[in-house]
Amino acid sequence: MESVDLHVLNTSADWLATGKRAWLATVTQTWGSAPRPVGALAAFCEDGRLVGSVSGGCVEDDLMERVRTRTLARSLPEVAVYGVTSDEARRFRLPCGGTLKLLVEPITDTEWVAALIAAIERREVIARRVDLATGKTRLVPADVDQKLFSDEKTLITIHGPRWRLALIGASEVSRYLAEIGLALDYEVLVCDPREEYVASWDLPSMPVITAMADDFVAELKPDSRTIILALSHDPKHDDLALLEALKSDAFYVGAMGSKTTNAKRRERLALFDLSPAQIARLKGPVGLPVGSRTPPEIAVAILAELTAVRNGIELARAIAEPTASRAVAAR
Repeated sequence: MESVDLHVLNTSADWLATGKRAWLATVTQTWGSAPRPVGALAAFCEDGRLVGSVSGGCVEDDLMERVRTRTLARSLPEVAVYGVTSDEARRFRLPCGGTLKLLVEPITDTEWVAALIAAIERREVIARRVDLATGKTRLVPADVDQKLFSDEKTLITIHGPRWRLALIGASEVSRYLAEIGLALDYEVLVCDPREEYVASWDLPSMPVITAMADDFVAELKPDSRTIILALSHDPKHDDLALLEALKSDAFYVGAMGSKTTNAKRRERLALFDLSPAQIARLKGPVGLPVGSRTPPEIAVAILAELTAVRNGIELARAIAEPTASRAVAAR
């Protein structure tokens, strides 16, 4: 599965390749309870097709109606604001007090689309600068921490690299993490050299990488948008992966298991060439303490915590965590 940005861009490129006209809408500013975040994308085709989302429905319907009536951004970028009044908020089914500001662009130059797709796939961080007076787009290198910028003259959007979720062990929990992770826009990679686990893996669209865990992590070259989770239940494989991951630039390194299991894991890691600061980076037990028992519940708990961490939200763990969820994770 492609990331949302790539899906919108690739679909737009496909439309343009067949001679269709297309428009790109970007959320540039929000006020109140907006349904989509700043930077959200949607693309519209002149034949009525739509990909991506800027509101969840009604704003897209209005923009598509303007496509049909040929009143949407005919040659230059155009600003559209929805939800200024309470009546308009109700009309477009925006949350109470929510307002969206969009920039809608006719895509007239296909070269930047292809170049941006290629850069994202190379895991580069690229800024797309749009001159609102001319509609011209320029791509320049950017920093991963840069944010979208918009004023009356310029729009700058930041793209790539995609978040990666590297799973060590083709366990049942990994299977659900992989499926839900794809829905959350992760590039998911699964590594397990054990033949019996590879044979039982039932996601043909996501083949298991059979390299040794440490070789896999080293070749991955983890960066600030890489998350690595040790889930194999086998210390030989989990520890090998962690020895490489904790020395890398990975955004998050975690391991499944009980508090006792993770304490023993840290003791083992201390016997190798890891500093106390590197060992302290290890998160475990992973997942919010929500009483999860089954593999899909555990996967949901883990991805919920990752979502919070990515969004910069500090979650205080319960002092007395439910033991049932950790008992399952410890097996």
